[in-house]
Amino acid sequence: MYDKMCLDVFLAEQGKLFKEPVAETPEEAEAFLEDCMAVVCASLREVRDYFDGEGMDVSEMDDEELEEASEVFALPDGRFLVVEG
Repeated sequence: MYDKMCLDVFLAEQGKLFKEPVAETPEEAEAFLEDCMAVVCASLREVRDYFDGEGMDVSEMDDEELEEASEVFALPDGRFLVVEG
């Protein structure tokens, strides 16, 4: 479910969401993401829809604020990994 790009970005940027690393290898990252049911979204619109579906009010957030949320990891190909800590 999580490709190499997702795992690499999460490993490199996990510090924006967690005080201490939760994974050190791609295998640990994949297991962690599976455990917390992280999702990959194709666009910020999907990220917004995901948060709305989870009951989070993001209506006051513009796209830049949404992208900068600690739970949102921008992937180089334009997708987004959403990890709820």
